[in-house]
Amino acid sequence: MECVIQKRQTAAVVTGASRGIGRAVAVELARTGATVALLARSGDELEESARRVRAAGGTAVVVQADLGDLAQVEAAAERIRDRLGDLDVLVNNAAVVAPLGPSTENDPAEWARAITINLTAVATLTFALLPGMLERRRGHVVNISSGVAADARSMIGGNAYVTSKTALEAHTLNLAAELAGTGVTVNVFRPGTVDTGMQEWIRSQDPRRIGTDLHEQFTRYHADGSLITPERSARSLVALLRTAETGRTWTVSDHTPEEE
Repeated sequence: MECVIQKRQTAAVVTGASRGIGRAVAVELARTGATVALLARSGDELEESARRVRAAGGTAVVVQADLGDLAQVEAAAERIRDRLGDLDVLVNNAAVVAPLGPSTENDPAEWARAITINLTAVATLTFALLPGMLERRRGHVVNISSGVAADARSMIGGNAYVTSKTALEAHTLNLAAELAGTGVTVNVFRPGTVDTGMQEWIRSQDPRRIGTDLHEQFTRYHADGSLITPERSARSLVALLRTAETGRTWTVSDHTPEEE
């Protein structure tokens, strides 16, 4: 399949684009001259992302929606089709980590909302935007997962997040197999341990509420300097989009700066 990430006006969608990894991926795509639809709930932060996309040489389209509301997800897909037309790239990045703490103390509604945002909204948006890719026999879907999916026991106290990311990877690989030979690739990307607002939020929580071990785990990531920047992760992802691979679980180390 011909690579779509090159110096032309690629049409891309990035969810969770208001900050962190999503913003960095949008800016990296903009460096290729892409038109990028920025999808998230926070209006002010989306506008800042749009400013950075334009500064990087891309075209920004702001689409504000709450991914926890599937009706808004479907409406956002319609706006994206109206504004961008043919779509080349979909990066499903948006996710929430809450609720944290002992599972029996979590609000079931908050647990279900995490599954909706991290998993159901991904499938809803993907299924809405796939027909155009399939018709053109070209496109890339990338779902941002987490290293916790490799070991579901590695984040005790984060049951909703771990459940959603593990299921997301199964959804991705199954869909890739379904679409094999269509020209549309579907892959997982584990972005590494990234210095994001989510990491900062976890460190700010009361250890007595979320669990001492979980709090110490994320505090240690920050203290020992193991966190990478969102930009480093984004460069790896966009570079991997140059391949025609499908059904893969990529990690940030699958592409290193030395390869650029």
